[in-house]
Amino acid sequence: MIKFFRSIPKTPDEKLALRNDRFLLILAGVLTGFAFPPIPFPVTAFFALVPLLMVLNRREKLIDLNRAAYFYGFVTGIISLYWVGAYTVAKDPFLMAGGGLTIFANPIFFIIPTTLYYGISRFGNIGKQNAIWFLPFFWASYEYFYMNIDLNFPWITLSNTMANFPVFFKIANVIGPLGMTVVLLFINIFIFKIWTAWKAEKKIDRFAVRLLYPFLLIPLLYGIFSNDTTPPKETLRVGLIQPNLDPYKKWAGGNLDEIIDNYFDLTSKAVKDGARIVMWPETALPVYLLNGQYDAQVLKIHNLVDSLNIHLMTGMPHMKIFQSSDRLPPDAKTFPDSKIRYGSYNSVLLFSPGDRVIQQYGKVKLVPFGERTPYIDQIPVLGDLLKWGVGISSWNVGQDTTVFKAVLKTSLTEREVKIGALVCFESVFPYYASELTNRGAEFFTVITNDSWYGNTSGPYQHKEFSTLRAIENNRAVVRAANGGISCLITADGKTISSTKMYESAVLVVDVPLQSGETVFVKTSSVFPYICYGISLLQLYSG
Repeated sequence: MIKFFRSIPKTPDEKLALRNDRFLLILAGVLTGFAFPPIPFPVTAFFALVPLLMVLNRREKLIDLNRAAYFYGFVTGIISLYWVGAYTVAKDPFLMAGGGLTIFANPIFFIIPTTLYYGISRFGNIGKQNAIWFLPFFWASYEYFYMNIDLNFPWITLSNTMANFPVFFKIANVIGPLGMTVVLLFINIFIFKIWTAWKAEKKIDRFAVRLLYPFLLIPLLYGIFSNDTTPPKETLRVGLIQPNLDPYKKWAGGNLDEIIDNYFDLTSKAVKDGARIVMWPETALPVYLLNGQYDAQVLKIHNLVDSLNIHLMTGMPHMKIFQSSDRLPPDAKTFPDSKIRYGSYNSVLLFSPGDRVIQQYGKVKLVPFGERTPYIDQIPVLGDLLKWGVGISSWNVGQDTTVFKAVLKTSLTEREVKIGALVCFESVFPYYASELTNRGAEFFTVITNDSWYGNTSGPYQHKEFSTLRAIENNRAVVRAANGGISCLITADGKTISSTKMYESAVLVVDVPLQSGETVFVKTSSVFPYICYGISLLQLYSG
């Protein structure tokens, strides 16, 4: 391990080369970091990887390639993920330690594409100069793999850099986010080829230039002129409640009725502005509301919903007791000194007027370490060693994707609205979101609490990533965030109305209801496996 991180040059030329490489890797990491929101420079993603490619091109050993990939990923993480440990707030040691672990561990996965690149350049029959053309598929394969493991934290996937460039990203409703990653990698490779040819021979690589133009122009022209967004025939008036509660104080307990009364006041304001559905943020109340100990509060919420004739969707901790006849999930827990099995979930609940049946959904994509210890099923002792101090770690994985159904009634009509709910971190998983569209969701709601991280880049990045989900699925997105940013984002990626960070606010918006599926939604699983197939075939042929 020490050998991996230390490279000891022996000669002055080696020392100079190492210094040059470090400069290039820092430059690549900084340029990539600057492409992510809220920094308004997404176009740096078109050439940010060129310095990295220069380093990879002149390194021969696998360990040297992987050192470069790790260092590049680490610098990118420092720029883009500095906020993840909530260091500006500094209230929870576990969250701070977990954030540091994320910054150091996340770059390890960047060695996957460089290892595959080394494999075909070293052992294949195509040569190093041609091996680089397969790097985009290796990179996209790594990103998809990373999205689907317990350690997943796909926050800085390359396509996310286009969150502030929705016109260029719009073609992702056809090729998907991994297709956008491949496009960005090829653009970087073309620029790298043009640069190296000019530097070596003062000649223009016309082949690379001819390819660069369509890779730049086709997404731009598609984004400008495509008119594939189905005009919505209906809108729904939705109230977004932003209470701006201190999450650390909220979980300290003892103020439940005060919190509920505050939500009720804000909800009444939303209804006065015409809201038919009201959204509360993630874990709005710091209790397992439906476990039988809070029946008075549950009745109070039902009475509010009935009296105002609204639907109420809220984030909420939820506990499920498994009966002996139930099929137990692999991560089911057992109460101490008991044989009773249960699961605890970071959930969304939907209260409907005149109906005592509460629709429920348990979050499926959980934050590694923050909400669930990776591989705790295989190594249970990790659950005792790693616990977040505010009592919300060790959630169970939700058992199914759920599209909520809210029946809106008037004296003459009845309309069932289908809502896809994404809880916080889930909104950075494009392929998971597309499943909700496949199941008929007419718009998305992101129920979140980003207040843990202070007024840093994190909440702004998270909000902008919802732009990508809107474009990919041709669906509007509303966000109900505890301390911000709550907003409405239309299907073309435009933010229509939003709140500020750390203010108590009620935002009432008219949400377009849309149907139909984009090419990406219809074929979402195809492109990732094309990348897998190209990668495996090339490795096999080598």
